[in-house]
Amino acid sequence: MRLNAVLEDLAAEAMQQALGLEERPAPLLRPTTDPARGDYQINGAMALAKRLGKKPRELAGPIAEAMRRCEAIATAEVAGPGFVNLTLAPTWLGAQLSQALAEPSLGVEPVASPQTIVVDFSSPNIAKQMHVGHLRSTILGWSIVKLLRAVGHRVIGDNHLGDWGTQFGLLIVGMRTWGDEAALQRDPIAELERVYKLASAKAKEDEEFAQSARDELAKLQSGDPANRAQWEAFVRATRATLDAVYERLGVEFDEWLGESAYHDALPGVVETLLARGIAREDQGAVAVFFGELDPSTIEGALPDAIPKKLAKSETPFIVRKRDGAFLYSTTDIATALYRKNTLKADCSVYVVGAPQALHFQQLFATVRLLGVDMALEHVSFGQVLGEDGKVLRTRAGKAVTLASLLDEAEAKARQVIEQQRQAGKLRIADDDLDRAARVIGIGAVKYADLMQNRTTDYRFDFDKMLAFTGNAGPYLQFNYARVRSIFDKGGLDFEQFVAPILPEAPEEQSLARELARFGDRVHLAAERYEPHHIAQHLYAVASEFSRFFTNCPVLKAEGATRDSRLALTALAGKQLRAGLDLLGIETLERM
Repeated sequence: MRLNAVLEDLAAEAMQQALGLEERPAPLLRPTTDPARGDYQINGAMALAKRLGKKPRELAGPIAEAMRRCEAIATAEVAGPGFVNLTLAPTWLGAQLSQALAEPSLGVEPVASPQTIVVDFSSPNIAKQMHVGHLRSTILGWSIVKLLRAVGHRVIGDNHLGDWGTQFGLLIVGMRTWGDEAALQRDPIAELERVYKLASAKAKEDEEFAQSARDELAKLQSGDPANRAQWEAFVRATRATLDAVYERLGVEFDEWLGESAYHDALPGVVETLLARGIAREDQGAVAVFFGELDPSTIEGALPDAIPKKLAKSETPFIVRKRDGAFLYSTTDIATALYRKNTLKADCSVYVVGAPQALHFQQLFATVRLLGVDMALEHVSFGQVLGEDGKVLRTRAGKAVTLASLLDEAEAKARQVIEQQRQAGKLRIADDDLDRAARVIGIGAVKYADLMQNRTTDYRFDFDKMLAFTGNAGPYLQFNYARVRSIFDKGGLDFEQFVAPILPEAPEEQSLARELARFGDRVHLAAERYEPHHIAQHLYAVASEFSRFFTNCPVLKAEGATRDSRLALTALAGKQLRAGLDLLGIETLERM
């Protein structure tokens, strides 16, 4: 159920009939900011007053009277200069929740027009460790994949690896010069990083060495068997390390189409841009100069291809360097074309940090100049900061590896669990301790990130993220486990339990109103690529459930009241589990 849509439809119909309008007006429905004034507010009378030549309160009166006749509305009162405050009818609300409890989707309706959407996320580089900078793209991208699937889209998650380019010429020469085969077997990524640093430093001071690296890269890109075999070994070693991290995070991909997948298409991309007058040569390089272009003069170009801000920019979008080498820009154009023409995507979403904003503005404009009618979205995000407010790094000033961050999260979670067990607040058995530390520790890291508006920076604080109180992952996981314990204690089947929900007590009604917003929050999070809306909903549900649990006995209640409270409890638990899953976070049945 999309509660907002249902209520907007009711309000629009009531306004049309009450005011004798030919067309349905916009009710401008909003949730109230003060629960004492009801649940929702119709603001449409304010907008209609001037057009109809009446005062807003004159219009609000008949609207309120019409809304009182709706089964969904308990009270409708005129307030202020012409608002209509609505309180939902508990019986109607309970009926909607009872239906949602019986559905596998928990009442989340599919979109009317499903699309094929490619989500490009994580995208680490071959021969390098994943570091904390990859954390947000990886877990944010995976949550977006899950959200879009939850509302009915066909989603293709693509890990666009950095597996092609200059660094591989350096690595090939470097491994032949300094490589240690035994070290490569023991810890391949560490050895590749060590060799790359040596080769990179050598290339800066030794032109002959730098040229040999360029020659080896050219041989690789021309298909030389020996270089190809070595490159494939680099990829295999890195994939093994990456797969281990992704398995810990519970992240999956449908495609692993790195930069190398598009190498053969790059010359054609540049030739097409030149032939259609989108790019031109400049000092031996080929680039797109947006300030010089008029989309109306380019055959097939979409009319709004170049935003005004980009049209004024003097920064060129280089697609081939003077030495003939291609760039990320060229590869990204080829990738967009593949996603449209081969994958038949309606939309391509790029989950990449905010500093790459200009690159994506230029990429999207170039693709639209080519006439590609596919939605293109840059889902940007801020940085992970340390306690000092600076980008999170080790004490040595190096980027924190993602694997070490997850190790620390699990270790600290284990410490917190032990403290909670000793205090008698958790009942996690010794045999379950390893899994609990992983689920709680990694879940806490994910939740602390995804609860933020993705565009903001945030400070990484283990103490806050591992808290069992307040807005933190463990608090939500604990409340889900508490739901399961109620059903275990009552000898009831949590998964199959259904019963009419009849919210009567104030705490029941408050929880019911929050649960009814689940569908709206899922759709909002999916439409805006903003998982924090799910986090906000889950915290509100957990908080309302805690108050309900404290004040409304469940198993000790009798008859229809007991069944209703059990159903309300079951729906709260299922929403907590489903919502956490949308964030890529696991739950524990017992805590």
